[in-house]
Amino acid sequence: MLRFALRRLGLAVLVALAVSFATFMLLNLATDPAQAIAGENAEPELVEQIRHEYGFDRPFLERYGSWLSDAVRGDFGRSYYWHDSVGQLVAKHAPPTIRLALMSIAVTVLLAIPLGVVAALRPNSALDRLSLGVAVSAQAIPNFWLGLILVILFSVMVPIFPVSGDSTWLHYVLPALVLGTSSVPAVMRLTRAGLIEVMGSDYVRTARAKGYRGASLLMRHAMRNAMLPIVSVLAVQLGQKFGGSVIVESIFAINGLGRLTLQSILGSDIPTVQMLIFIFALVFIVMNFLADMLNAVLDPRIRMG
Repeated sequence: MLRFALRRLGLAVLVALAVSFATFMLLNLATDPAQAIAGENAEPELVEQIRHEYGFDRPFLERYGSWLSDAVRGDFGRSYYWHDSVGQLVAKHAPPTIRLALMSIAVTVLLAIPLGVVAALRPNSALDRLSLGVAVSAQAIPNFWLGLILVILFSVMVPIFPVSGDSTWLHYVLPALVLGTSSVPAVMRLTRAGLIEVMGSDYVRTARAKGYRGASLLMRHAMRNAMLPIVSVLAVQLGQKFGGSVIVESIFAINGLGRLTLQSILGSDIPTVQMLIFIFALVFIVMNFLADMLNAVLDPRIRMG
């Protein structure tokens, strides 16, 4: 188990380094940092002065090494656009994104698992087709379109929830619905497939022979084992919610990391953008690592391979 964990940890570190390098390279190739700081109409002399002052004239690998070294020590640099520490900006905007991600995962669980259970208990029936249709529809609807429709329905026509903001839990209901429904199909199909497999296993037939029926058979025997892979998938989905919150936070004016990313991109704020992209990727990598560890604990064949 220790060797498996070390291999996965080493792979996670390599992926994180590759993401950091690619992000730093692409952002520095996409725009001139000195020009972004000086402004579009700045004189060439001022641009060259800023380039030398900030060290943009140094070799690329040297600048990347300095940025990575500072990031490891917790120094994320200073925002060109906001004129504030990037670390403080991230700390200020992280709580709304964390709350939104957790609530969206709760929406995914409340929608996907019941649909998967209904589909598995009546495979190839009308209920099964209906559940699959609902799941596919949730995946096909774009987030921005669903968000606007929910705002029109439940904030304008029937004013139940606030249109925008993040001051109360009610502000997160519609954004969580939008962000959570995008994960419903994957979790629903996994629940359906896992439960169908478990319901045909020997120990479930033995439980039926002992007199277990209905909810007791489902909850005490079938769901306990069918849920094991779903937990690891939900961990990965939670990591995806952080990076996938840009559009949703912009629609509902939630002052989180997603909205900060969009505003920083529009302001050509390279230090903030590259750190936010790295943080989103790092969260996803960490959640994948935790999912691998969970799978290894639950299935010894994985860590033996």
